Amino acid sequence: MRIALVNPTWSFENSIDVGCRSPHLPMDLGACKVLLERAGHAVLMLDGALDGLSLADLAERVADFAPTMTVVTTAPTYLFWRCAQPELRVPRAFLDALGTRGGRTVAVGPHGSVTPETTLAKLACDIVVRGECEEMVTRLAGGGLARLDAVPALAFRDGAEIVVTGGPAATGFVDLPALTWPDAWVARHAHHHRFDRAPEGPGAEVEASRGCPYSCTFSAKIDFRDTYRRRALPNILEEVDRLIAQGATYLYFIDEIFLPQRPLLEALATRKVEFGVQTRIDLWKPDMLDLLGAAGCVSIEARVESLTEAGRALLDENCRASTDDLAERLLHARRPVPFVQANLIRVAGDDPALAAAWRDRLRAAGVWANDPVPLYPYPSSPDYRRLRGEPDGEAWERAHAHYLGQFDRFSDIQEERPAPLRELEAACCPA
Repeated sequence: MRIALVNPTWSFENSIDVGCRSPHLPMDLGACKVLLERAGHAVLMLDGALDGLSLADLAERVADFAPTMTVVTTAPTYLFWRCAQPELRVPRAFLDALGTRGGRTVAVGPHGSVTPETTLAKLACDIVVRGECEEMVTRLAGGGLARLDAVPALAFRDGAEIVVTGGPAATGFVDLPALTWPDAWVARHAHHHRFDRAPEGPGAEVEASRGCPYSCTFSAKIDFRDTYRRRALPNILEEVDRLIAQGATYLYFIDEIFLPQRPLLEALATRKVEFGVQTRIDLWKPDMLDLLGAAGCVSIEARVESLTEAGRALLDENCRASTDDLAERLLHARRPVPFVQANLIRVAGDDPALAAAWRDRLRAAGVWANDPVPLYPYPSSPDYRRLRGEPDGEAWERAHAHYLGQFDRFSDIQEERPAPLRELEAACCPA
């Protein structure tokens, strides 16, 4: 079968702060590609930003390929499934440009994972995959398109009805083969997740583990990337070595939480590559932080969240360290690692003066700490279900309205006030 995998050309005007907006490798589609090709299918994978194509150009390239099935993601890459933009205007605009020329159209991503019927309606696509998508896309290509009701974790139309075949899927992941990327994509991938100096050489993303063993109230993980799994080390290293051979000098591990792994760190220490991680600093002992730096880690984004034990308990972080312990651990990490960031979020009851003093102390010692940012109550998070109950067809609208109603100031890098969701989706998803 011929399958097109498309990461559309993203734009985020008047959306929420989704973190880094630079192009990243589309890890979800890369995982689909390796499994599809192993099953003997012909795959065209396109990325609007890394290929330098507009939405119309992407549609033309797909049409020229004449696929039986076209898969489009609703978030830029797996890295952003937990902090995705709420609106679906970009994938809808791509599907509108493609029309009927791409065969059966399939949407994957965080939106359809939690609200499959709504996503199916907003995108006007044929099928929505719920949860981690690579194995379900492979099943669709392997005969599932002819028997949608026999494939789990889907939503599709059957006449006037929408059929949902089950809850979100979880990929095995542990034995996921090494992903492959075009040389041109790696060469154009100039972004590094470090902010102490300009990037030197191409960067790339890698996934060593998936999921998180914790259940913080703000974390959008109920419907995807939930259970913690580690990928087989030989597969990771094969992918890393391939990227180094393509010229990558910096890797960013997209793992939700990069936990201490001595064998991986010792293997990275023997390779000429730098890397960055996001993690929880309280889970690292001093000797492992030293090994992390010796292995080539040049950037740590460390979740601290709240500066009080009561605040961390409110977020259900299960953190046993005191605030002073966290600060000492961050300062220790800064010795072998040139860029360390402490991520703070805005928690009810936290003292702004305390946060400012703590932040100034850390910054004076070389550790960057952000102004506490407000939380977006994603429908896949415990926070949303505490506020609104189980998500229904209006869940994204409710989450967005709550976010806009709670705060008049957002984050350090949010330059414009976000627009209401119905306004963001008006052009492509008329009511």
